[in-house]
Amino acid sequence: MEPPDARAGLLWLTFLLSGYSGAQAELHVSVPPRVEVMRGEQVALDCTPREHPEHYVLEWFLVDGTGARHRLASVEPQGSEFLGTVHSLGRVPPYEVDSRGRLVIAKVQVGDGRDYVCVVKAGAAGTSEATSSVRVFATPEDTEVSPNKGTLSVMDQFAQEIATCSSNNGNPVPRITWYRNGQRLEVPMEVNQKGYITIRTVREASGLYSLTSTLYLRLHKDDRDANFHCAAHYDLPSGQHGRLDSHTFRLTLHYPTEHVEFWVGSPSTTEGWVREGDAVQLLCQGDGSPSPEYSFFRQQGTQEEQLNVNLKGNLTLERVHRNQSGIYGCRVEDYDADEEVQLVKKLKLHVAYLDPLELSVPEELFVFLNSSSTVVNCSARGLPTPTVRWTKDSVTLADGPMLSLQSVTFDSAGTYTCEASTPTVPLLSRTQSFQLIVQGAPELKPNEIMPKSGNSWTEGDEVMLTCSARGFPEPKLTWSQRGDTPAEPPFEGRGWKSSSLMVKVTSALSREGVSCEASNIHGKKGHVFHFGSVAPQTAQAGVAVMAVAVSVGLLLLVVAAFYCMRRKGRPGCCRRAEKGAPPAREPELSHSGSERPEHTGLLMGGPSFLLQPRPSLPSSACWAGTHSGQRPWGGKEGGGGWEGAFLQGM
Repeated sequence: MEPPDARAGLLWLTFLLSGYSGAQAELHVSVPPRVEVMRGEQVALDCTPREHPEHYVLEWFLVDGTGARHRLASVEPQGSEFLGTVHSLGRVPPYEVDSRGRLVIAKVQVGDGRDYVCVVKAGAAGTSEATSSVRVFATPEDTEVSPNKGTLSVMDQFAQEIATCSSNNGNPVPRITWYRNGQRLEVPMEVNQKGYITIRTVREASGLYSLTSTLYLRLHKDDRDANFHCAAHYDLPSGQHGRLDSHTFRLTLHYPTEHVEFWVGSPSTTEGWVREGDAVQLLCQGDGSPSPEYSFFRQQGTQEEQLNVNLKGNLTLERVHRNQSGIYGCRVEDYDADEEVQLVKKLKLHVAYLDPLELSVPEELFVFLNSSSTVVNCSARGLPTPTVRWTKDSVTLADGPMLSLQSVTFDSAGTYTCEASTPTVPLLSRTQSFQLIVQGAPELKPNEIMPKSGNSWTEGDEVMLTCSARGFPEPKLTWSQRGDTPAEPPFEGRGWKSSSLMVKVTSALSREGVSCEASNIHGKKGHVFHFGSVAPQTAQAGVAVMAVAVSVGLLLLVVAAFYCMRRKGRPGCCRRAEKGAPPAREPELSHSGSERPEHTGLLMGGPSFLLQPRPSLPSSACWAGTHSGQRPWGGKEGGGGWEGAFLQGM
């Protein structure tokens, strides 16, 4: 048995050891204090013992609104997994604990936004717990606005309901703000005459929140064109924010007329003129709302002739006439307007017109050549006073209604046009024309003729003669000679008529000349074409004949040579005369013109020679011609025939 002091020491040691063991067994648990998640997502709550005991029990609890705890799971680590019991508490889908001991909440709803407690029991190591708070966010639906569709009067002294804005099914509760033309309206929630808002919040069965805000304002005339809208602001995880704007809208306001305008619509001019026959619109507009009635009238002295009453503010005068010029008025029937506002407006309508032009001459005016002091008057009546001018071939001849024709020529003939217009009224114009016909004896214009070569004509040259004439009545053109006339004579225009004649130049034609004549009932005029001296064709013909003779002579020489080659071997043929033979006789030249034709030279009109007869040669003899002053070659002594003419027996 141990002594008492020993037992006391042992107890003390045991106490000290047990105290030391408790100090070492203190346990700590780590969890995320706040978890934010969007509705419909999945969240996993982590719970980890810092000391990592070898064996422990992990429990999850749900804390309700009263603070009571409800066990969700109790698991122990077994190898790489946690095994135990999980309670769903009727949630779908149920709670789960994954392999790391985390509490998994799938498809988070607003009701899952609670506090969750994690408890770790490690036996002798102790027990520890920690709380994780889950916050669920939900984006609200599109913002909707319902404006007041009635007519709001600006004369009301109190704030009127403008619109109601709704933001539904959001979490946490969204906030609504109001805007006018993009600028935020700072409107209090306290009721007052200028404006205020009311707010109503509803918690839906799903746990989401719906917010409704109604705007009240005192309206003014400037609000007739204002754009209003509202916006819902909501929170998101990690301190983010969102905004959903509604569509814009306008209000229908009732306000009295303050100004009236009355004017002439298209077509019109800056001076207020309209064209006779046009459809004219008179437009009247007041700035009141809704649109008042418009009453149109015409001032007839001190009386008003009622024309039309409508809500559109326009009056159309179809095919307006000149007698419709006058004073027209428009009256706005607005009984809410202030007494000082001028509700009646008047204007003066000017109807412009231009009557058909009248000329002092007929459509065809006949005058004689070289006449003067012919005056044509163009009468133009219209309002405003038209301006008149005369033109011919688009060239201005005179400004004003009078046209004076001086020293009339055939060039004066043509179409003359009187043009009348009103510069202050566009497109209001008229024209009237007459044809001037100039009567008189013909004017003749021959063309110039020039020799084909040199300064003189040669007999046989062809030349085209042309005469042009004009006059009224149209002149007739005749020629003194016959010849070829082209089917279509050249056209010159401006009243000219042409005729052409193709002739051959001869000496007789040169002496007589060729004349053309133009004539009508007022007279006639002619012209004679002369050709001067005409050179004959003789010299040129002699040269041509000589050239032909030379060519024929050369041809005969070639034929003779060819014949001698064929007759080679015959005695006495184509051989020179034997030595000592008497020379052949020279041909006798004669310039007498009394010989027979067969003795006449080959060249007519120039130097010639005659071929004299010689004694006959045998039929096989060769022939060679000689010219005067030359000796024969190849001729056989005593031969005869026509020397230099042809070959005998060929």
